[in-house]
Amino acid sequence: MGNFVLDGRLSAPVRSVAVTKFYTSAAWIEGRAEDQLAQVAGWPGVREIAAFPDLHPGKYGPVGCAVLADRIYPQLVGGDIGCGMSLFQLDLPARRFKPEKSARRMRVLGDAAGVDYNDRLVQAGLPRGLFADALGTIGGGNHFCEVQQVVESKAGYGSEVNRLYLLVHSGSRGLGNAVLNALPQGAFDGLDPAGEVGQNYLRDHDQAVKWASLNRRIIAERAAAALRCDLQAVVDVPHNQLAPHDGGWLHRKGAAQAGVGLVPLAGSRATPSYLLRPLGTDGALQSTAHGAGRRYDRSSMRGRVRAKRSDLTAMQQNAYGGRIICEDRDLLIEEAPHAYKSAKSVVADLVETGVVQNIAMLHPLLTFKKTRQKGGER
Repeated sequence: MGNFVLDGRLSAPVRSVAVTKFYTSAAWIEGRAEDQLAQVAGWPGVREIAAFPDLHPGKYGPVGCAVLADRIYPQLVGGDIGCGMSLFQLDLPARRFKPEKSARRMRVLGDAAGVDYNDRLVQAGLPRGLFADALGTIGGGNHFCEVQQVVESKAGYGSEVNRLYLLVHSGSRGLGNAVLNALPQGAFDGLDPAGEVGQNYLRDHDQAVKWASLNRRIIAERAAAALRCDLQAVVDVPHNQLAPHDGGWLHRKGAAQAGVGLVPLAGSRATPSYLLRPLGTDGALQSTAHGAGRRYDRSSMRGRVRAKRSDLTAMQQNAYGGRIICEDRDLLIEEAPHAYKSAKSVVADLVETGVVQNIAMLHPLLTFKKTRQKGGER
């Protein structure tokens, strides 16, 4: 398994693979995640791996890492191809933001958009009708749309204290899963990028990445319309994607693409998020952490959270006076704040290991996840 070390120093080779861990000995890293990291390091063609402090076990491999390989491993990107975060600045003054009224208006995100987005698909270079009915919808799991307020900021980056932002975390919905599930048997053994299957996957992957970015934009537009304000895009950062890099293919799974400007790092619905400036650190593979990372898996959360009505009601508010819109009981429990690591600690490790500079801290004021669907279904 190799002689892994911490604090961002290069580990001993694992089958000649360089594994760099950008977290300190204080980080909460589950052993199973590091076991998965070592397994991936042994796959044919894997050349280099960067792991970040949000690292946690995933279905096919660790989440919170970037993997450079000579062949394509679709499972390292996963089914939610193009999943990422988009940050928008709102022209809504903080003094005018009313959580209760805004929560009522934001519930519209729980309904299908009911708009013909085919022209938007074409403008994005995508085929008409490509999962068009799902555009503008957030999905389940850890996806959300959140109004945030800057509470701390470094001068010179435009993120003044009290300014409001909108952070959207979503992906390619059913499209990415359709791409992954359509692959032939044996694809997880690695695809030749120049082969027919590899070329088809790259085409479909790129479409899913574009679709996910467009979806986040439309979600933000719907939210801004509900809040009666305008928005301005700050940055769009995918963290599940494949990209050419150094003569190979860079797989990001829960690792935010650096080199796009400032990068948001999401906390939980009850803890701060951060705005980071990547520093281009050697070994980081032009990537950084994308969020706090899970501490406990979803199934185990049902035994860790009291599910009385009063407890669930309390979970729909946070210490900053913020509101959480989530009417799916299971999702509310599975995504409880203590299911996640400390975003503050994750950022501290990234700063300590030289990956980023911390630019701003933002508090969650209104988090939309899911409403009860028509007919009582969830």
